[in-house]
Amino acid sequence: MKKENNLKEEVILVSSCLAGIPCRYNGKAAPNAEVIELVESGRAIPVCPEVLGGLPTPRPAAEIVGDKVLSQEGEDFTPEFIYGAKKTLKIAEELECKKAILKSGSPSCGFRKIYDGTFTGNMKEANGIAAQLLHDNGIEIESR
Repeated sequence: MKKENNLKEEVILVSSCLAGIPCRYNGKAAPNAEVIELVESGRAIPVCPEVLGGLPTPRPAAEIVGDKVLSQEGEDFTPEFIYGAKKTLKIAEELECKKAILKSGSPSCGFRKIYDGTFTGNMKEANGIAAQLLHDNGIEIESR
């Protein structure tokens, strides 16, 4: 017999691409077996801040350059990234998430290391837009 209690199992927010959903800038996923298992078991909810911000899949690759999110051609995606980050935070708050597992390197989801804005594959110590907002609001971030 299952024990009943008032404790709700913690829901984890995860990057949709890690859950196997093809939503990355290049139209592909970045599947992670552990994240897929968390989603399939109902313990995690997938989100893509860039898609939530209104960007299509596929879309131009973007990196953080100064205080803006730009494509290599200079197209400014900053408003979409900020809007998507805010929507992601709202979902996290509604679900009372205390933890997020996010895609490494991403200008949205990268935590501690992201691409440096030169579009050369070099990394810098910084956080993506959504990762920073979640972190600033007390959500523990893991990067995959």
